[in-house]
Amino acid sequence: MIDPRSIEAFWWVVQLGGFRRAALRVHTTQPSISARIAALEATLGARLLERGQRRRPSLTPQGMLLLPYAERLIALQAEMLEAFRPGAGLQGTVRLGVAETIVHTWLGTLVRRLHEAHPALEVDITVDISPALRAALLAGEIDVALLLGPVGAPRISDAPLCEFPLAWVARAGAFAGPVSAAQLAATPIVTYARQTAPWRQVRDALDATRPAQPARVFANASLASIVRMVVDGIGVGVIAPAAIRAELASGTLVLLETDLSLDPLRFTASWREGPGAALAATVARQAQAVAAEYDHES
Repeated sequence: MIDPRSIEAFWWVVQLGGFRRAALRVHTTQPSISARIAALEATLGARLLERGQRRRPSLTPQGMLLLPYAERLIALQAEMLEAFRPGAGLQGTVRLGVAETIVHTWLGTLVRRLHEAHPALEVDITVDISPALRAALLAGEIDVALLLGPVGAPRISDAPLCEFPLAWVARAGAFAGPVSAAQLAATPIVTYARQTAPWRQVRDALDATRPAQPARVFANASLASIVRMVVDGIGVGVIAPAAIRAELASGTLVLLETDLSLDPLRFTASWREGPGAALAATVARQAQAVAAEYDHES
């Protein structure tokens, strides 16, 4: 008899490219994963993986033969367990990565909806910039990412989520009337982290004005910190107005009138395909529904 845990270990080692990552994914130790793979190889009488000291494990011909069977067995087991949980909703843990703009808009509603529909579901949340979330998703460290997408990678599903317009914002009274591109280029700009899509867009927009001096762009991975810096008058912010509704309503911050336009932030819900993807896909669909409601209310 083959231990289903050995099949699971084999599958995740192949998908994530290493024993350590597989161990983290199934909540066990690296020696335990190695032991499960060894037991599977002993049962089948075939070597399944070539193990290298400095490279990721690679499939042998016998391992390639086993891989589709492993995927079908894991998917069938998940289907069987779900069939015997009528009315209980989803169970288990989903690791959700979220960009901070969504944290400041509708993440709370999403978590509440998930808890109401699936009380046995645990949601572990990681908040980070989109490039880091993409890397974590590809490495198997998170199950679903709500990020500036699409990810556009093999075995990753991308579903359109929402758009947030970007705007130039400043402390009230910082400017009188419309603000020219030259004025913006001469002013410190505070925006999202370096190498994110908004950061690159701001750099390109300012460089296109051919300023006398290189524009100063302060990259910041914390949205709350960006807002604080703009409120303190350190510079002009480039952020999504949806994330600063309170500051705009109170008049602490104002939207600037300028001809220097910016493309909106486009988010996707992205998740890894394969066994266990049904849970991630359900979370992604719920995120789409909440995002649509938020957009309609706005």
